[in-house]
Amino acid sequence: MRKIFFLVALLMLGISVFAEGTAEIKFDKKTHNFGKFSEENPIVTCEFKFTNIGDAPLVIHQAVASCGCTIPECTQEPVMPGKSGVLKVTYNGKGKYPGHFKKSITVRTNGKTEMVRLYIEGDMEAKKSQTTNKDK
Repeated sequence: MRKIFFLVALLMLGISVFAEGTAEIKFDKKTHNFGKFSEENPIVTCEFKFTNIGDAPLVIHQAVASCGCTIPECTQEPVMPGKSGVLKVTYNGKGKYPGHFKKSITVRTNGKTEMVRLYIEGDMEAKKSQTTNKDK
């Protein structure tokens, strides 16, 4: 009797594993270029929109930037199948040297694709120096 109960329990467990769906994340873009912006206003923000194209709830476990000057923010609630969400990324160039930059954001999920890497880049231009007028 115990063997039959064990086999039935094992069979039900196996069926439930196969019956569960899989989440899958799809971003509308994987790279964002801020273009040129001034060192006078060094904080820029963009959004990466994503959709759960799977058939199970999508959970974003973490979003980690390659450097402390880049802050990713995303929802902590599961995203249901067919629904969308937003990953907001802020780059703070204050105290950084002007010029081109490229940073990555690693997103880890419970989806079929467990890790996705996103990129931001841009060109921070130096502050314009003020000239004095000696002709006055």
